[in-house]
Amino acid sequence: MDKDLQSQQEVRDLVRQAVASQARFAAASQKEVDAVCQAMVNAGLQASRKLAEMAVQETGMGRADDKMIKHELSTRVLWDSYRDMQTVGIIDYDRRRKVTTIAEPMGVIAAIIPTTNPTSTAMYKAILCVKARNAMVASPHPNAAKCTFEALRIMAEAAVDAGAPEGLISCLSMPSISAAGALMKHPDIALIFSTGGSAIVRAAHSSGKPAIGVGPGNVPAFIERSADVRQAVKDIIRGKSFDWGVVCSSEQAMIVDRAIERKVLDYLADEKIYWVRAAEREQLQRHMVYPDGRLNTAVVGRSPHKIAAEAGFEVPEATRVLMVAQEGVGPQHPLSREKLSPVLAYYTVNGAEEGIALSAKLVEYGGVGHTAAIHSRDEAVVQRFGERVRAFRILVNTPAPHGSVGYTTGLDPAMTLGSGTWGGAITGDNITPLHLINRKRISWALRPAEDGGSGEFHSKRGHYSRFDEAPQGKSKETPAQEVGPEELSPADASALAEAFSRQLEQS
Repeated sequence: MDKDLQSQQEVRDLVRQAVASQARFAAASQKEVDAVCQAMVNAGLQASRKLAEMAVQETGMGRADDKMIKHELSTRVLWDSYRDMQTVGIIDYDRRRKVTTIAEPMGVIAAIIPTTNPTSTAMYKAILCVKARNAMVASPHPNAAKCTFEALRIMAEAAVDAGAPEGLISCLSMPSISAAGALMKHPDIALIFSTGGSAIVRAAHSSGKPAIGVGPGNVPAFIERSADVRQAVKDIIRGKSFDWGVVCSSEQAMIVDRAIERKVLDYLADEKIYWVRAAEREQLQRHMVYPDGRLNTAVVGRSPHKIAAEAGFEVPEATRVLMVAQEGVGPQHPLSREKLSPVLAYYTVNGAEEGIALSAKLVEYGGVGHTAAIHSRDEAVVQRFGERVRAFRILVNTPAPHGSVGYTTGLDPAMTLGSGTWGGAITGDNITPLHLINRKRISWALRPAEDGGSGEFHSKRGHYSRFDEAPQGKSKETPAQEVGPEELSPADASALAEAFSRQLEQS
């Protein structure tokens, strides 16, 4: 049997096993689910160094120390944020609207894992799927098959040891384009959870299945004149050099207000950057971007020293970022696009309005919906930036990759960042376990049907008027006080739901 046939047979076997395993795990309690997730988190943290080194060795991308930070984000930081999240049974009860929301798992998730973040994304998706009581079958990138498989083997073993059924988490051992296609189109796959290049995301969206896919980023970082300039420079270089630029939310352009440019240049002199000269810029552009606009994948996640050497010029081995002055945005300026490497475009502008306009233009050129960054202490400028730039993550005074994934900000911790309908995705959110559950609702009548719709139900939560009887004994003149799920214990909510069900059966 040839490799393609073997890989497609493996897809069928793993999905069949996942279906059976998920059906058993669907009956798990919240306590049981959380115990399995905790075991997976612990195992991922323990294997962090090994997996980081495997990923660098197999893919040639990034740095092991930085990958360990991503492992921490995709295990401990992730779990600290989501451990108390209710994903089993009643997850919301609105007493005033008389609506109970019940979480149901989706089923078997097809997870597409990228070569840029092959181990951290694998662990992140596995924990999210299990937290939502789903099974997961992963398709790794062929150039990262070994490290992704090992990361998910560790996750799966920890899950089983903690009480999960065999086959809940699995990974293709013989990945291929045909196998990924077969997995995405398998009739028992409930959702495709795709992270990767534009081609695989388009394939996910065109598979006929529900899909969560994300678009590319082209992140501007604007240093506005009110910024803490020293810290802004440090943050941008830290973000751009992190894991040698493979994170799609890393900075792609530094935009500097001329009023503070002298300070910026002084601080950049301390940051081990290399200013690419005019002749070298031509060499670099030819090496990095093909005439048709495609990025040369040989530069992705490589060090500045290696990229420069392959382009035909030399830089100090300790260089952290290649800085390239740019005059415009678009196909005639190849390095104004997403570069997935420690190569940073440099622009100057005159004032906040020019900086915001240029940031918006860069985002539109290959990164719409994704992420943008600003360094400023002027809240009014930040507000205008956020309103005018079409990105769903507007980051303020932080390295962009760290802020976008929720490591240094209050955003939901995630390794998959939605780009919304602007970027061809279903959501602009950071993807959490709540994106991987189905919600069903028990909804009680609030007015008799014979009223012909004369009763008015305001959209504001808990505000009723013109009902024959005021809800919960409140007077018609007094708006009912909102009561959220935090005022009702899970046990009380379950008892109420059972009472509702009994009354429905008797009616």
